[in-house]
Amino acid sequence: MSNLVSGADRGLETEAFAAEWIAAFNALDLERVLSHYAEDIVLVSPVAIERLGRDDGEVRGKTALRAYFATGVYPGSPLKFSLRNCYRGVASVVLEYDRHDGRRGAEFMELDEDGLIKRVVAHYVSTGSKDR
Repeated sequence: MSNLVSGADRGLETEAFAAEWIAAFNALDLERVLSHYAEDIVLVSPVAIERLGRDDGEVRGKTALRAYFATGVYPGSPLKFSLRNCYRGVASVVLEYDRHDGRRGAEFMELDEDGLIKRVVAHYVSTGSKDR
């Protein structure tokens, strides 16, 4: 994944990264999901506000991320993502996907020098939007 960090890829590594990230969640394999994240990860998400009751929506560190993801990534969970688009940046990627519950999401992921996600900011289409 080092080419994702340097920006030298031509889209192929971005697509492979996106496909593996989606596949890890769809496999409901928590360890596989967590393998994409740095130890000092910072995740910001409206879902974290709902699930954790934190006004800032932040989940800090891999231990906290494990506990947060464990609420949705477990055997028998209905969780399922379908990739719509992936966007390559410089040391970053944005993944746009549909969720099992009909909501559309997009996550901006900033990568560290090892190609691991060090910061992610999740976004979801508003419930009132025509393009859910």
